[in-house]
Amino acid sequence: MFSKQTVIELKKGNPKAFKEVFTVLYPRLKSYCKLFVSETDKVEDLIQETFISVWDNKGSIKVNKSIESYFFVILRNKCLNHLKKKKLAATQVDLDMVKVEELQFLYQLDFTDKEERSLEEELVDSLKLAINDLPEKMKKVFTLCKLEGRKQKEVAEELNISIKMVEKHIANAKKQIRQKLIKQYPTLVVVIMMILE
Repeated sequence: MFSKQTVIELKKGNPKAFKEVFTVLYPRLKSYCKLFVSETDKVEDLIQETFISVWDNKGSIKVNKSIESYFFVILRNKCLNHLKKKKLAATQVDLDMVKVEELQFLYQLDFTDKEERSLEEELVDSLKLAINDLPEKMKKVFTLCKLEGRKQKEVAEELNISIKMVEKHIANAKKQIRQKLIKQYPTLVVVIMMILE
């Protein structure tokens, strides 16, 4: 949670405040965006657009409201608009269409006037907890390959294990994470499956 003074400085257009918010929120926004969008380049674009949008409209920031929720709402809407455009461009029903329908459950949440954590934030944090609960080596491999986007061959060489072992760690990690998340969020099966692709 950011201090009220930080939000005030952000509203004034203080670059230092903006940098502080960016540094803290960027990793969480990136993880959140990946719930909706699988293309790495597009994830970066949407996050950049979100920060630009906040900066361009900084005068409308409400000092007494959660700045985190403000960012999440803007990014969520940008993600869903992106998915809707893809849906309209598609020539046949695909997973993105199913994904958009299921994400309506998330889209219904309006947490701009609430201080409690949103379902989106809870899902991201639950994913992090599930990853942290993995055995150490498995967690390392999964983090390097799936979160940092490193190539399996590169990770195998760095950790001095075979590519087959890397693949095994990833498969087992996905299975364990999937079981935990689906148990917590049974209505978000499609989203969870796509997070772990």
